Amino acid sequence: MTNQHTLRLEAGTDVAWMLSGPNADNYPLVNQYLRYLADRNYSPRTLRAYGYDLLAFCRWLESRNYVLESVSTNTVLDFMRHCRETSIEGRPANVLSMTGKRLDHYSATTINHRLAALTGLFTFRTLREPDLRNPMPSGREARRVSAEERSGLLGHLVRPKRRSVLRLREPRRLPRSLDRRETADLLSSLRTWRDRSLAGLMLLSGLRSGELLTLDVIDVDIGARWIRVLGKGAKERRVPLDVEVAGLIQTYLLTERPESSSTRLFLVAKGPNRGQPLTAAGLRTIFRYHRLKAGVPAGHPHALRHTFGTAMAEAGVDLAVMQALLGHAHVDTTARYIHLAPTHVKAEYDAARTRLRART
Repeated sequence: MTNQHTLRLEAGTDVAWMLSGPNADNYPLVNQYLRYLADRNYSPRTLRAYGYDLLAFCRWLESRNYVLESVSTNTVLDFMRHCRETSIEGRPANVLSMTGKRLDHYSATTINHRLAALTGLFTFRTLREPDLRNPMPSGREARRVSAEERSGLLGHLVRPKRRSVLRLREPRRLPRSLDRRETADLLSSLRTWRDRSLAGLMLLSGLRSGELLTLDVIDVDIGARWIRVLGKGAKERRVPLDVEVAGLIQTYLLTERPESSSTRLFLVAKGPNRGQPLTAAGLRTIFRYHRLKAGVPAGHPHALRHTFGTAMAEAGVDLAVMQALLGHAHVDTTARYIHLAPTHVKAEYDAARTRLRART
């Protein structure tokens, strides 16, 4: 696809991301697949991510004069090779990661996301036209199934889904949390009650960025200090509210929140969009400004959530409780924070060594 091709959010009875542009009619399957995901109640953020992944593939097909109907396994392999070798515009070409990989190239995680989008697209085509060959070969079974599948009536019969043999190996990195100085510098840079409330909910309640933006006023019970959170996969959970953050939110509601017909808790405070719900782009802008001002380059919104998880692990909070607080579907994800708690791990190690020496 050329640069004229863009993805836009179409207004209608169902909000969905669709391919548009002069050659979009050449890819009706992509738009049908995105509508199918919308019908299955996938979140707008997931639709957007799948849409951009498929857009990248369609642009590559256009550049090679390929058509979607003729895609084979070799075509997908060529696309993956293109993703691995292509430089990302605007990234420094002379900077290397700790593993020696150039940082101006796509990561294995990004390429696997695109591979997942293609797998879903061609699986959807096979559902509609079983006689067509699926160019995405399946591999060994994944290690785990979802919590819903495992806990169902016939959960003992559920087998893990197969993962593509084309999938790249991904490095397993630990979440990056902020230290005390970075946290203090970032928080001291915040000036409005809204921004302090946003940071407080991530730092002391462990909320994700998307969960913050979907909070309604009625979801926050300041008196009882509980928050009703809508997490990934539209899963609701209740999270305790820190007393200091409760005070920040109450002050924000009484003094700063603009009058609006919107039920969202966090609104745009200035400009032509004043009173409209705060967007993901707006949240990124807020933290981009403050991490530069505070000199904390790692001060991304998700880093505050990681800092919360690390603090809970260092305090010795039970793993199941941490999983409930963070809203993780799998306890394996929560267990990563145990490795981020060196103080707790070292204390346990020293205690064990003391007990062993006492026996000798």
